[in-house]
Amino acid sequence: MAKLFIDGEAGTTGLGIVERVLPMTGIELISLDAADRKDERARLEAMREADLVVLCLPDEAARHAAAMVETLGASGPKLLDASSAHRVSSGWVYGFPELSPTHATAIASAKKVSNPGCYATGAIALLCPLVDAGIITSNHDISINAISGYSGGGKAMIAAHAADGGPAFEIYALTLAHKHVPEIVSYSGLSRRPIFVPSVGHFRQGMLVSIPLFLDRLPGRPSGHEIVEAYHERFVSSLRVRPPAGINAVEIEPQGLNDTDLLDIFVCANEVHDHAVLVARLDNLGKGASGAAVQNIALMLGLADPLASHKDLHDA
Repeated sequence: MAKLFIDGEAGTTGLGIVERVLPMTGIELISLDAADRKDERARLEAMREADLVVLCLPDEAARHAAAMVETLGASGPKLLDASSAHRVSSGWVYGFPELSPTHATAIASAKKVSNPGCYATGAIALLCPLVDAGIITSNHDISINAISGYSGGGKAMIAAHAADGGPAFEIYALTLAHKHVPEIVSYSGLSRRPIFVPSVGHFRQGMLVSIPLFLDRLPGRPSGHEIVEAYHERFVSSLRVRPPAGINAVEIEPQGLNDTDLLDIFVCANEVHDHAVLVARLDNLGKGASGAAVQNIALMLGLADPLASHKDLHDA
C-alpha cells in the first residue's frame, strides 16, 4: 500500500482529493487529528512516513511545507503541490498529463509535481495543440475569457455568493496580472503574453474558458474541422473533443461537467465570416483541482489511471 499524506486535507481541494482517493485500491491515507494539523512536528512525522505528500495550502504555506519535505533528503516522499507556488518553478514537473504524448511518463517519474490552475488547464488544453501544429503562431495576439463558479475564489468570495443577494456576475483581476497567466504562457507554447479576463458567476462550481479567433489571420486560414483534427491528434481519447459547431450551435453552459473529472473542448466556427471560438468546459473542483490531483497521484504512485473509465466518452 502506498502511503499518502494530504497537508491541508480540510480545505476544499483536500476534501475533494480524499473523496476521490478513498474508493481507490493501493492507497493508505495518513491523516492527522484536527488539533495536530498545524503542528509542524506532527506534520513532519506524517511526511516522513508518506510515499507521497500533497500540499493543499496557500502559496506561502506550500513553499514552507515543500522546504520541510526537502529536509528529509533523498529518502523523503514525492511531492505534489496543489497551490500555485511552484507551477513555473525549476525542478518541478507541471501536472497536466495531456500536455504531450510523453508528459504522463514525466509526471510518473518526477519527484516534485505542481498541479495546474483551473483556468490554466482549460486555456492550455485549447492553445497548446494548435501552437504545436502551427495553426496558431507563438506570437499571435490571444485573448482568453473565462467564467468560474464561486467555489474557487476563497472564503470571502464563497461567503459573498452564498449570502442572500450575492452578486450575479463579476469580472475581476482587472490589473491583467492573474496568477494563472505565467503558467498559461509557459505551457501553451505562446511567446506573447495573452490578455486574460476571468469572471465569476453566481453558481457554486463549473467553468468555461473561451478563446475567440479570426481564422483569416491564422496561417493557412484553417477551418473548424482542421482545428478539431489537431485536437484529435493530440488528445486521442484522454479529453473529449466535440465536433465543430456551426452558426446554429446550441449554448454551452458551465455546469455541464460538474462532479466529474472530464474536460470538453468545443470548436464553434462561422467560416462565412472567418470567425471561431474555442471553448473548454470543466469542473473547477474536478479536472480543475481535485480530479487533476488524483490523476497525478495515481501516476506518481504507479496506480491505475482514475480517468480511464471516462475514455470511452471521447466524442460522446
